[in-house]
Amino acid sequence: MEKFEKFTGLVAAIDRANIDTDAIIPKQYLKSIKRSGFGVNLFDDWRYLDPGEPGQDHSQRRLNPDFVLNRRPYENAQILLARENFACGSSREHAVWALMDFGIKVVIAPSFADIFYNNSFKNGLLPIALDAELVDQLFNELECSDDYRLSIDLEKQVVCNPDGVEMTFEIDEFRKYCLLNGLDDIGLTMQHADVIRAFEQQYYERLPWLK
Repeated sequence: MEKFEKFTGLVAAIDRANIDTDAIIPKQYLKSIKRSGFGVNLFDDWRYLDPGEPGQDHSQRRLNPDFVLNRRPYENAQILLARENFACGSSREHAVWALMDFGIKVVIAPSFADIFYNNSFKNGLLPIALDAELVDQLFNELECSDDYRLSIDLEKQVVCNPDGVEMTFEIDEFRKYCLLNGLDDIGLTMQHADVIRAFEQQYYERLPWLK
């Protein structure tokens, strides 16, 4: 998993509350577990004017010109700004995969669904919960700019707007440690590889018939 330390990215906003995981990545795309290739289907029902199916040539589908991620420069957005209860609904890790495969590294909202919030950290996506008033402020600032960017400093736990105003966010220390060091569950386990190998060797020496 890639380390997350400091980052500055273009912000795209979807001014909706209760965006559910079926909107983020519709159910027909959940058959694959490759963790990649889902970016083209992020917000599929909002992004395209015609229905989509797995294996389809999505470059031939008609784009919805009113959807933010189809408009310049937001097709290159790396930070998504949304309203409360982001990613509610069914517990699909594909929602995180789709956001990341599109290029989103950070989602900022007043609140998140618990399962999505947990899945985000396991995959290297940073969900930042800010007070609703601060989110309102960011929405207002974004409306006045065609190239609105925010800077994230995970070590300091701050979001910094273009004027240098810093907004502090909370994050669990263990999750922060994992993101800063690029450690998913497998990476955490492999930190103890020597201990695991020593245990296995001793175990099979005592019980060789299990080898």
